[in-house]
Amino acid sequence: MKKFHLRAIAFIATIALLSPVAVHAEECQSTVCVDVYTQDGKIIIEGRKGGSSTSAPQPTPQVTKKPTPSKAAPVKPKPIKPKAVAKPPVVKKVAPKKSTPTPQPPVTQSASLTDRLIKSLPTAGIAYQPEYEPLVGVPVYMWTDLPTSFMTQVKIVGEIVDVALRPSFTWSFGDGTFLSTTDLGAPFPNGKIQHTYSQAGTYAITLISTWNGTYTHNAQTRAITGTVKTTSIVMITVVTSPTRFKN
Repeated sequence: MKKFHLRAIAFIATIALLSPVAVHAEECQSTVCVDVYTQDGKIIIEGRKGGSSTSAPQPTPQVTKKPTPSKAAPVKPKPIKPKAVAKPPVVKKVAPKKSTPTPQPPVTQSASLTDRLIKSLPTAGIAYQPEYEPLVGVPVYMWTDLPTSFMTQVKIVGEIVDVALRPSFTWSFGDGTFLSTTDLGAPFPNGKIQHTYSQAGTYAITLISTWNGTYTHNAQTRAITGTVKTTSIVMITVVTSPTRFKN
């Protein structure tokens, strides 16, 4: 009995796993299926509708066979008597047979729609203050000019899709320190992204922007599969200031 129960549970679990795929495939037969994902640093929007069919009967031309005249057996002429005229042979006409057209089954025409759109995201610029040779031990304010969100509306295979993405940031200041935030930063004195260098030198400030979000189709909102990452780099030179002692 235990083995029977285990097999029954395994069979039910298998049906439960396969049923969503079958339902999704059936939905795409009659309605438009939309998918939004990331690939090679871009947003890919796909729409498809396939498998629907319409029956359209095709007319079959009627072919009428031409009648074949029947050949009458030749009549041997009788010897002509004086003052007698031979009668011509009589040929019977055969009426043509009417042909009945054979009905043909309707021809099924399959309809399938598919489309693919690609959207690129804005790139980030980096700014910092002081702009010229910031000093060691003095906070440097940094910010980016990216928008706080990226929204677009596209029409694909006759359907409207709304896409919404928001960025998060990872700053690398070039001296081994990092900062993760969703803030864009700002100049002095309101900027929240600051870094103080302890040694003079030239550093590469790297900003990695990670985009993720959702898309809405037919009043249903779903998460976009994957993320898009863009990288921006700017060089900064930090110097020391001369020290003077006064009495």
